[in-house]
Amino acid sequence: MATHVRTRMPDPTRRRVEASTDAGLQVVMDGLPPDGDGSAPGPKETVLAALAGCTMMDVAAILAKKRQRPATYEVVVSAEVAPEHPRIYTRIDVEHRVTGVVEAEALRRAVELSATQYCPVNAMLSGRVRIEHRYHLTGADGTVATDSVVVIGPDGASR
Repeated sequence: MATHVRTRMPDPTRRRVEASTDAGLQVVMDGLPPDGDGSAPGPKETVLAALAGCTMMDVAAILAKKRQRPATYEVVVSAEVAPEHPRIYTRIDVEHRVTGVVEAEALRRAVELSATQYCPVNAMLSGRVRIEHRYHLTGADGTVATDSVVVIGPDGASR
């Protein structure tokens, strides 16, 4: 099954790009001044947002199946960029921040499954980039648990 995205640049003198999916949903990207208006994330930032969204959807679904009850969930992604063009990402760190009634092992396993089996964005990027997934869990009683879950990349997965 093929996926299609159509893009257009309403004003070719600027760097704003509007992308539409088969379902008619839109994603907007923009360049920074002076070429763009800085009104939306750039393409590389959008890739990181796609990674965060993809793994987040997986982890939330897995936690629900495990009957875990997160109160809040956010993912923070940071990336190092190569100094030379095409200035690709050379390392990506993904931190899953969860609060609520969640067992640390359930969260760890959900993150691991997303990173190694389910998230296609993660799978595509890990062919070229080292990606580390970790979590920061604050329980309902205030206890904190943190751990590195998995490091994946061109050399394969490791813990």
